[in-house]
Amino acid sequence: MNWNILVRQTHRWVSIAFTLTVIINFAVRVRWTPPPWVTYSPLLPLFILLFSGLYMFVLPYVVRSRAKSRGAPA
Repeated sequence: MNWNILVRQTHRWVSIAFTLTVIINFAVRVRWTPPPWVTYSPLLPLFILLFSGLYMFVLPYVVRSRAKSRGAPA
Protein backbone atom coordinates (compact mmCIF):
# COMPACT_ATOMS: atom_id res chain seq x y z
CA MET A 1 0.00 0.00 0.00
CA ASN A 2 1.22 3.47 -0.83
CA TRP A 3 2.40 5.52 2.16
CA ASN A 4 0.47 8.63 1.02
CA ILE A 5 -2.80 6.71 0.73
CA LEU A 6 -2.30 5.29 4.23
CA VAL A 7 -1.70 8.76 5.69
CA ARG A 8 -4.78 10.18 3.95
CA GLN A 9 -7.05 7.36 5.11
CA THR A 10 -5.70 7.60 8.65
CA HIS A 11 -6.30 11.35 8.58
CA ARG A 12 -9.91 10.81 7.49
CA TRP A 13 -10.69 8.21 10.15
CA VAL A 14 -8.97 10.14 12.91
CA SER A 15 -10.96 13.25 11.93
CA ILE A 16 -14.15 11.24 12.48
CA ALA A 17 -12.87 10.12 15.89
CA PHE A 18 -11.92 13.70 16.77
CA THR A 19 -15.35 14.99 15.79
CA LEU A 20 -17.06 12.33 17.90
CA THR A 21 -14.91 13.08 20.95
CA VAL A 22 -15.72 16.80 20.67
CA ILE A 23 -19.44 16.08 20.34
CA ILE A 24 -19.33 13.74 23.34
CA ASN A 25 -17.35 16.33 25.28
CA PHE A 26 -20.02 18.99 24.71
CA ALA A 27 -22.86 16.55 25.44
CA VAL A 28 -21.30 15.60 28.77
CA ARG A 29 -20.74 19.25 29.68
CA VAL A 30 -24.44 19.99 29.26
CA ARG A 31 -25.34 17.42 31.93
CA TRP A 32 -22.58 17.75 34.53
CA THR A 33 -18.93 18.65 35.06
CA PRO A 34 -16.93 16.08 33.12
CA PRO A 35 -13.93 14.23 34.51
CA PRO A 36 -10.55 15.30 33.15
CA TRP A 37 -10.22 12.31 30.81
CA VAL A 38 -13.37 13.43 28.96
CA THR A 39 -12.12 17.00 28.75
CA TYR A 40 -8.74 16.01 27.35
CA SER A 41 -9.92 13.12 25.14
CA PRO A 42 -9.93 15.20 21.91
CA LEU A 43 -6.24 16.04 22.29
CA LEU A 44 -4.79 12.73 21.06
CA PRO A 45 -6.74 12.73 17.77
CA LEU A 46 -5.98 16.43 17.39
CA PHE A 47 -2.22 15.84 17.57
CA ILE A 48 -2.47 12.97 15.08
CA LEU A 49 -4.44 15.25 12.76
CA LEU A 50 -1.81 17.95 13.18
CA PHE A 51 1.06 15.74 12.08
CA SER A 52 -0.78 13.98 9.26
CA GLY A 53 -2.14 17.30 8.03
CA LEU A 54 1.31 18.87 8.04
CA TYR A 55 2.64 15.86 6.13
CA MET A 56 -0.05 16.23 3.47
CA PHE A 57 0.54 19.99 3.31
CA VAL A 58 4.28 19.66 2.72
CA LEU A 59 4.06 16.68 0.34
CA PRO A 60 3.39 18.62 -2.92
CA TYR A 61 6.36 20.90 -2.27
CA VAL A 62 8.68 17.94 -1.63
CA VAL A 63 7.51 16.17 -4.77
CA ARG A 64 7.96 19.34 -6.82
CA SER A 65 11.48 19.95 -5.50
CA ARG A 66 12.47 16.33 -6.18
CA ALA A 67 11.13 16.59 -9.73
CA LYS A 68 13.12 19.79 -10.33
CA SER A 69 16.31 18.24 -9.01
CA ARG A 70 15.90 15.30 -11.40
CA GLY A 71 15.21 17.59 -14.33
CA ALA A 72 11.69 16.32 -14.93
CA PRO A 73 8.84 18.74 -15.58
CA ALA A 74 6.72 19.40 -12.48
